[in-house]
Amino acid sequence: MARAVLLWKLEGLSEYNVRRPMTPTGTNLLGLVKHVASVEAGYFGVTFGRPFDEPLPWYEDDAEPNADMWATADESREQIIAFYHRVWAHADGTINSLELDAVGHVPHWPEDRSEVTLHQILVHMTAETYRHAGHADIIRELIDGAVGARRDNDNMAPGDQSWWDEYRSRLQRVARQAGSGSTQR
Repeated sequence: MARAVLLWKLEGLSEYNVRRPMTPTGTNLLGLVKHVASVEAGYFGVTFGRPFDEPLPWYEDDAEPNADMWATADESREQIIAFYHRVWAHADGTINSLELDAVGHVPHWPEDRSEVTLHQILVHMTAETYRHAGHADIIRELIDGAVGARRDNDNMAPGDQSWWDEYRSRLQRVARQAGSGSTQR
């Protein structure tokens, strides 16, 4: 589900908005998808001796730092999404062909903990994907207010825009009060 949640965050947005850096570190929606696809390709590929069969130039030694965290102007949204779907198929092939206790080696982890099992990598990638889906949820909310796992399931408290405006104002008042050192309510 986390994979689908991550992709849903791109739906209905312009090219500008899916690429727009929304944090001081440049976090953007399409970059999150590219990053998660890239690390999934590695963890379910090279780690278990089943390398993903496409080059990942953003991981080359001469690549720009953070090149997996954003899409170039030459990389379309459709290309990144299609890449993620190909990675899913490859990862699912690894998951379906190995036992949970199958041993692999993560080449970029410290030697003393680079030996892993498929079970460990499944847990790691589940956490990684949900972590970035959470980032994407916040980024999407900042762009157009859309939140939740799906357009039809926002999992938010009921309330119209005026309720949310008042709620946010109340939280701002509480933050100022707490920030001023006052314990008075």
